[in-house]
Amino acid sequence: MSLYDDAVRVLKEYEDQEELRQTYLDHLAAHPDGMWKACEAGHLTASALVIDPERGRVLLTLHKKLGRWLQMGGHCEPGDATLTAAALREATEESGVRGLTLLTGGPVRLDRHAIPAPCHWHLDVQYAALAPSGSVEEISDESLDLRWFAYDDVADVADQSVVRLLERTRARL
Repeated sequence: MSLYDDAVRVLKEYEDQEELRQTYLDHLAAHPDGMWKACEAGHLTASALVIDPERGRVLLTLHKKLGRWLQMGGHCEPGDATLTAAALREATEESGVRGLTLLTGGPVRLDRHAIPAPCHWHLDVQYAALAPSGSVEEISDESLDLRWFAYDDVADVADQSVVRLLERTRARL
């Protein structure tokens, strides 16, 4: 199964955000290259909120290009067999945390957001990644900073998409 086929399967099985979910499926139907950064009409991305439920905190990255606190994530790559693999790879690369596991049950939510040209949209498929007890983060070259935030502090530093992702993740836990 190709990454494209996996994305279609994941989206068809996702049972929330019906209108947005259909937007993603329509985009993929119209753009066979819609998984890749080269698709200027927009492309799917995969992200994961790294969460430490034992200590009531999440790990956010200060994005180098955007200058905002965000969950870990980014573009799919040819070596990614599935969307979950892409999300886990991105979370591990950007957080430096070894032994992350994705929360079961598929994506936590979807978030479509505009980005600067030449591309126009990121259609983000968002997961949650559980950090193992005692995990240690390590900043990557894609970040200006990497920091743990208590659940209650996230709304003070991050935008509403991250806040909604945290809310959905906590509800699923």
